[in-house]
Amino acid sequence: MLQEIASATEQWVAGMLNRRPVGGLALGVVRDGRLEHLSVHGFADLGTREPIDEDTVFRVASLSKTFTAIAVMQLWERGLVDLDAPAAHYLSAYALRPAESGHRPPTLRHLLTHTAGIGELRSAADLLRPNAGEGVRADRPLPSLAEYYRRGLRIDAEPGTRWTYANHGFATLGQIVAEVSGEPFDHYLREHVFTPLGMTDTDLVRTGRIRARLATGYELRARGLREVTDRERTTPGASSVHSTPRDMARYLCALVAGGANGHGSVLAPTTLAMMYAPHYQPDPRVPGMGLGFFRGEADGHRFVEHQGILPGFTSQMFVAPDDGLAVFALTNAAHRALLWLPGETEAFLRRLLGLPEQAIRTDVPQHPEIWEELCGWYTLGGRVTDVRARAMAGSAAEVFVRGGRLMLRSLIPVPTMLRGIPLHPDDENDPYVFRLDLSRYGIGKARIVCGHEPKTGATALHFVPVPLSLHKYAAPRFFRRR
Repeated sequence: MLQEIASATEQWVAGMLNRRPVGGLALGVVRDGRLEHLSVHGFADLGTREPIDEDTVFRVASLSKTFTAIAVMQLWERGLVDLDAPAAHYLSAYALRPAESGHRPPTLRHLLTHTAGIGELRSAADLLRPNAGEGVRADRPLPSLAEYYRRGLRIDAEPGTRWTYANHGFATLGQIVAEVSGEPFDHYLREHVFTPLGMTDTDLVRTGRIRARLATGYELRARGLREVTDRERTTPGASSVHSTPRDMARYLCALVAGGANGHGSVLAPTTLAMMYAPHYQPDPRVPGMGLGFFRGEADGHRFVEHQGILPGFTSQMFVAPDDGLAVFALTNAAHRALLWLPGETEAFLRRLLGLPEQAIRTDVPQHPEIWEELCGWYTLGGRVTDVRARAMAGSAAEVFVRGGRLMLRSLIPVPTMLRGIPLHPDDENDPYVFRLDLSRYGIGKARIVCGHEPKTGATALHFVPVPLSLHKYAAPRFFRRR
């Protein structure tokens, strides 16, 4: 059985490497409490020709947020924090500043679900800084969060009403863990999360042990792979963890098995189950956000997942707890992996679960009787500087009819998206659910759920799996169709 799984995994990886330009990869399968198979490809360092193996250290980027969330929930288990109390009650290093009076203060639950109202950037000036203001050259000292946020963190939206991916929110959670526990955040993670799970080569900071085996990050340029500038992150709770394939397998074993693996335990099973449950859903048909984890399902199989992106590094993990199965992928040299790695990894998970590939359905009828309700312009809330959200969904989108089909076009600088792509009906019992075929961009087949705002009744477009929402509005005159 193990030999068959290893062969199937290597076959899948070979196909992916044929489809995608990948210079360095580690892909692991975890099942029933152990690493079932690890496939490695390429080099940790091109100059020394050091191959990637199970002990190569990768920067796992935003997978760090899941470790931070676990640390917060450990404090919650001990009764030291209340998830629904204002986060400011536990934070003294800097202020959380509401942009408008009358907004309720953000809570820890809001921070854990990216709904605290914090924007993607501290200010527009971060657009001009390396790594959007979150990068410092590795040979220079990092500022403390008190210094980094000395002007406070601006709360732009009513907490709980809008999802905006925010590294600054998870950096703040790391600061709260440090202040409540009385331990430096890196020390807390090492002693209370990494060591109990046997993750001896995982750390928030670059110890000598980490530095000696750290993979070099590369980008694909016109003449091949080129090393990226090495920068440390100023938002440690969001993006600074370093880990190895061996340690990530141990971590996923715990995530599959209720918070414990063969080395120890970090959370009670009921607490981890609570983290996997929905805590923000813009619509009941959207899986939404757990506490630190994105939620999803594959033909009735529940999963949680997270992606990590840094210059030169991309990571992805999927955990299907009901099936005792998880997969992870770590790269240090892959062209535009931020676009295709989630779809490739999910497709691999589906294969391991014995599920068919996702496909555009042709057996679901169109419903032109609702098209007038859906047609029009939709806008994305938040700051103009929330560039990640605007890159994914565009600052505005239009639903319209062309050639007898319902179409969606988005104001992002991609010709096909500007012209429009079909909205394919995807649920025979719900005419407001559609699927987009984004395979040409390596993204796969995303879902769109159309709903209505509970307060205003305005039509909204909800994206799956990322719980972004666009809301219908009156289009500017120069966009209106004649």
